[in-house]
Amino acid sequence: MIRVTPRARRHGDRAGDPLDGLVNMFDIGLVLAVAFLLAALNSVHLTDLLTKKNVTLVQSTANGQTIIVKKGGRLRTLKLGTRTAAGAGARVGLVYRLADGRLVYVTGR
Repeated sequence: MIRVTPRARRHGDRAGDPLDGLVNMFDIGLVLAVAFLLAALNSVHLTDLLTKKNVTLVQSTANGQTIIVKKGGRLRTLKLGTRTAAGAGARVGLVYRLADGRLVYVTGR
């Protein structure tokens, strides 16, 4: 027979609620979900889309190219096919690549 002393009745149970551990498991689940999302974005080199800077990404596949443009908070996706453009036209200008990697466009006369 278990006997409870009057002193033991005055003090509450310090073990706590056994379901309190589930709250911690939910937090761990959220952290893991974010970690898996970042790992997936990193594996396809799309982590720049999470920053505030403007980004342009070009992905080439067998079906053509996909261009992803992020300006501010707006994200646009452009799909290009494998067809080439043809037509008549006039020369507009020239593009030069400088030693530091910048492109300079010079209009025609």
